[in-house]
Amino acid sequence: MFSDIQFANPEYLWGFLLLLPLGVWYGFKRKQQQARLTLSSLEGFKGTPSLLVKLFPLLFVFRILAMSFILLAIARPQTVDVSTRTKTNKGIDIVMAIDVSSSMLAQDLKPNRLAALKNVASDFINQRRSDRIGLVIYAGESYTKTPITSDKRIVQNAMNEIRYDGVINDGTAIGMGLATAVNRLKDSRAKSKVIILLTDGVNNAGFIDPKIAAELAVEFQIKTYTIGLGSNGNARAPIGILPNGKFQYGITKVEIDEELLQSIADATGGLYFRATDNSSLEEIYAEINKLEKTEIEEFKYYNYQEKYRLLVLIAMAFLFLEWILKNTLYRSFI
Repeated sequence: MFSDIQFANPEYLWGFLLLLPLGVWYGFKRKQQQARLTLSSLEGFKGTPSLLVKLFPLLFVFRILAMSFILLAIARPQTVDVSTRTKTNKGIDIVMAIDVSSSMLAQDLKPNRLAALKNVASDFINQRRSDRIGLVIYAGESYTKTPITSDKRIVQNAMNEIRYDGVINDGTAIGMGLATAVNRLKDSRAKSKVIILLTDGVNNAGFIDPKIAAELAVEFQIKTYTIGLGSNGNARAPIGILPNGKFQYGITKVEIDEELLQSIADATGGLYFRATDNSSLEEIYAEINKLEKTEIEEFKYYNYQEKYRLLVLIAMAFLFLEWILKNTLYRSFI
């Protein structure tokens, strides 16, 4: 009953400080109330005090207990049941355009660029609870992996399925990846539309110029955050395919068209980031998560359950017990 109790008027609990001096006062007062008889010898009066005499101070104890419970009652102990309802005032539609070219298997991020991206992007998706998210993947071509949806389970499953499988031509068609993402968002009625475009190379495929795709994003008021993924210098990456079908790895130079990615971000009102390792990639997505906040109005409903009634009944019981004893067993003492 008294778990998770709080007091509506806790200032009344200071009254307990008065109970201690009240007890001391009663001790002195009781001695003064006892009659005294001066005799030369008490030898003939020695004996064991009756049980009633010994229990007489209980009357005062009952009164103190009654006062204690009254103090607790007027402090209004109560439990609070809080229910919360949220209302999204400004939803955000987000499309993540992900490069899945063979170079994304480079091992400068651990275990490789694509696996590191999937881990970080999955955490990002989980944090966007009130937003709709879609996935676009591209290499030499592009296509929509998942249309924008509020079902995070579908998006997460689609993210887990992303891998380099050679289904689409190899290469890096940044313009097509961006244009496909714009196409998914252009009819969105969300108050805010965002693209997160990630690549680890330079635009070398596709038939849509990245600058044209950026102009489309500007026309439809779609903000684009661009991320260049890859360490500075060289990285161990696929350079060929062995007879058994597996990749042959070698040291290759990391080439990212940072100027292009910066211009796309600037034109659309976004930002450009460079991720050179796993930790910096995590920091980038955390930064984007902070920059793109969904406006949520939260309503809290409080249900108070008062607990003072039982305390009042207990106090009344102690007072009644004191009154009964004073007017029956201890009537001759008073």
